[in-house]
Amino acid sequence: MTRSDGYLLANRQAEAEQRFDAFATLFDPTTFRHLEGLGTGPGWRCWEVGAGGTSVVSWLAGKVGPGGQVVATDIDVSRVAVAARPPVEVRVHDVGAEEPPGEGFDLVHARLVLVHVPERERALRSMVESLRPGGRLLVEDADPALQPLLCPDEYGPEQRLANRLRHGFRKLLADRGADLSYGRKLPRLLREAGLHDVEADAYFPVTSPACTALEAATVRQIRGRLVAAGLATDEEIDRHLSSLASGTMDLATAPMISAWGRKG
Repeated sequence: MTRSDGYLLANRQAEAEQRFDAFATLFDPTTFRHLEGLGTGPGWRCWEVGAGGTSVVSWLAGKVGPGGQVVATDIDVSRVAVAARPPVEVRVHDVGAEEPPGEGFDLVHARLVLVHVPERERALRSMVESLRPGGRLLVEDADPALQPLLCPDEYGPEQRLANRLRHGFRKLLADRGADLSYGRKLPRLLREAGLHDVEADAYFPVTSPACTALEAATVRQIRGRLVAAGLATDEEIDRHLSSLASGTMDLATAPMISAWGRKG
């Protein structure tokens, strides 16, 4: 992540843990499938960028074993610090502004990170530079512009309100430097960075209890900013949260695009 004061979804806010839990439920199976496919195994040295929560760090630690290393970095390591025992090393680090926390990594991975980093070009270059020859990079990021709706089936007033609030959320992100079409660019950017054997796919949940939990936590986390920016009223947000609690809303997330390649 970046130390910019504009970051919208700080790790220390109470709702962050609920968001991390939802991300783990939604995206860990996809992430772990890709990490398995890249051959992650005993003795590997890995850099987890913008670690945030603990699920991916813990999975990597189990794979690399005592002979490996997992360097977990973020601008706020308050949550991932609970995983700080060998082979995990936790460091405060700004991927968009600082040098890599090491070199010769077998694997570098970032999930839902670079879309928020204004200096994402430098961040990606830093991640590639930190790899050993033959090392693998896996970047997974959202593309909110590719699928902008919270409720793809917009059939009633609750769904229309949900989509309007999602539009407000996207505006807040864009105003803080997020690239809402970043995910689709990843294959090209990895090739331009000199990586070989670049591939990509996308995961797009359409309805899930975890999508609902993620949306409720996100709205509570940004409520004040939505109201202050004139993008929603407190009454509208209360109405939306009540609709979420009913359990009858079919909610989607932005597609998460995973792209990976090998350093020559």
